[in-house]
Amino acid sequence: MSLGSWIKSGDPWIWMTASAVGACIVAVLGLLGLIAVNGLAHFWPADVVSLRYKNDLGEFILAGEVVQRETISRDQFLEASPNRGNVDGAEFERWMIKSGNRKFDPPDFRWIFEHEVVEQQKNEEMIVFERAEWGNAYGTLVAIRERGAEIASSYSWDELQDRIGRVEQLRNQARKIQKGSINRINYKLEQLRLEEQRRNLREEERIAKLERNQERLSQLSDAERSRLLTFNIETADLEERRRKLNDEYGLEELRLRNIHGQLDRDEIEIKIADGRTISIGLRDIIRAWQPNKMSIGQKIAHYFSSIWVFLSQDSREANTEGGVFPALFGTVLMVLLMSVLVTPFGVIAALYLREYAKQGPFVQLIRIAVNNLAGVPSIVYGVFGLGFFIYLVGGSIDDLFFKAAQPAPTFGTPGLMWASLTLALLTVPVVIVSTEEGLTRIPNALREGSLALGATKAETLFRIVLPMASPSILTGVILAIARAAGEVAPLMLVGVVKLAPTLPIDGNFPFLHLDRKFMHLGFHIYDVGFQSPNVDAARPLVFATALLLVLIIIALNLTAITLRNRLEARYRGALI
Repeated sequence: MSLGSWIKSGDPWIWMTASAVGACIVAVLGLLGLIAVNGLAHFWPADVVSLRYKNDLGEFILAGEVVQRETISRDQFLEASPNRGNVDGAEFERWMIKSGNRKFDPPDFRWIFEHEVVEQQKNEEMIVFERAEWGNAYGTLVAIRERGAEIASSYSWDELQDRIGRVEQLRNQARKIQKGSINRINYKLEQLRLEEQRRNLREEERIAKLERNQERLSQLSDAERSRLLTFNIETADLEERRRKLNDEYGLEELRLRNIHGQLDRDEIEIKIADGRTISIGLRDIIRAWQPNKMSIGQKIAHYFSSIWVFLSQDSREANTEGGVFPALFGTVLMVLLMSVLVTPFGVIAALYLREYAKQGPFVQLIRIAVNNLAGVPSIVYGVFGLGFFIYLVGGSIDDLFFKAAQPAPTFGTPGLMWASLTLALLTVPVVIVSTEEGLTRIPNALREGSLALGATKAETLFRIVLPMASPSILTGVILAIARAAGEVAPLMLVGVVKLAPTLPIDGNFPFLHLDRKFMHLGFHIYDVGFQSPNVDAARPLVFATALLLVLIIIALNLTAITLRNRLEARYRGALI
C-alpha cells in the first residue's frame, strides 16, 4: 500500500487519536502518582537523624527528619551561600531537615549541605512528639513529672505512653462536653433568647395598636387584661427555663474546669539535640513515637494510624497540622445537596424544552443560552449567588421569618444552602444538555404506542420516557459532581470559611442547619497552599488533601456510574 493510500484509508488518524488518548491517560496517571507520592509520604514515620555540621558560621548540632534531598549547581550554591565560595565542586547536594522544636529553636525547617556534615547518627532513644501547637518536638526523654515531682519510672517508655493515653481520654471528655453538652445548652439559650425577642416584638406591636386608641389604652378590656396576665406568666416561665439552663451550664463548666485541671497534672523533660533540657506539658502532646526503634510492621501500623488521624480529626496550627474531617464532611454534604437540587431543575427544564415547548427560533435561542452558561466563569456565579441568593432572597427571609434575630443575619449571610444553590445553578446547564440528549434517543414509537394505549402524556413521560432516559440524566449528574466538587472561587463568596466552629449537622433540632458556614477541601487546599505562614510544613498537606479530594470525586462518580450502568442494562433492549 502506498503512502497516499495509507493516509486516505484513515489509519494515521486512528493512530494519532489513540496516541493522544494514551498520552492523556499517562499524564493523568502521572499527575495522580505525583500527588499520591508527595501526599502519602507525609504520614510515614521517617527516621530521626542527629547531625553535627560545620560551616563558616560555626559548628552546630541538629536532629530531625530528612524530608527532601536535591542537587544544585555551583551558581545556585553561591547564590544561596555567598560566603562559601571557596568550596570546590560543580554540583552540591543539600538536605532539608525538619528539626522541629520551633518554640525553642526556630526555624523548624533548615537546609544543610551534605559536604558540611561532619557526623551523623541515629539514636534509638530519640522520640518524636506531635504537639497541639508549635509542630513536632524531637528529643530524648529525661524525666516525667507529676504535679512538679519526678516519678520513679521517669525513664519508662511504657509509662510515657500510658500517661499520653490518659491525657487523650481527658481531652476526648473535654471535647465531648464542649461540643456536646455546652453546645446544646448554648443552642437552647439562643433559642430561648429568640423566643423571648419574638414575644416582645409581638407585644410591642399590640401596644402600638392600643396607643392608636387612647380610650382603649386607659380602659383595658377583660380580654386585654387576660392577655397581659398571660404575657407575664410566659415571661416568668422563660426566666425559669433560662435559670435551669444556666445552672446546667454552670455544672458542665465546672466539669470542664476539673478536666482541664487534670490535664495540667503531668509534664515531661526532654533533651534536645544541642544539649538543652526543656519542659513540655503532656496536655500539649498528641502522640509520641520512636521511629529509629520501630520495626517495619510498627511503622506500617503507625502509617495507617496517621492517615486515620488525618481523616478523622480537626485541623490545627492554621490548618497546617491535624486532620481535615470538617472540610471532608462539608465537601461531601455540599455535593450531595447540590446534586439533590440540580437534578430536578435540570430534568424539568430539559423536559419542557424537548417535550412541551413548541420548537422554533425562541427555543433554539434558549438552548444556545443554556450552552453558553456552561462557559461562564465560576466566579461570576459566586457574585450572582452573593447578590441574589444571600442579599436579596436571604435578606427577605430574615425580614419575614427571623426578625427576632436581627440585626444579626440568619439566612442573609453566606451558608451551606446558598453555596449548594450557587453550584446547582453553575452545573444545571450540564444536566439540561445531557437530559435532552437522552430524551432525543427515545424512539417516538414508544411515545406514540403509550398514547395509543390510552396513557396520558404525563403518564407516558414519567413511566416510559424518563425511566429510559435516566442513564443520560445520571451522566449529567456525574459531570455536575465532577465540576462542583472542585470549585473554589464561587464558594469563597457564598459560604465556605477557613475554620468553621461547628459542623452543619449536629444533635440540635432541626439537625441539618443550612444557614451555617462550612469548610471545603478545595478551599482548604488553597488556604494551606497559598495563605499558610509555614510553607514547608503545609506542602505535604496540600498534596494529601488534593489526593483526598480526587478520591472523593472518583468515589462519587463511580457510585453514579454504577447506577447508570445498571439502568442502561435494564432499558437497553427497549432502545434497539
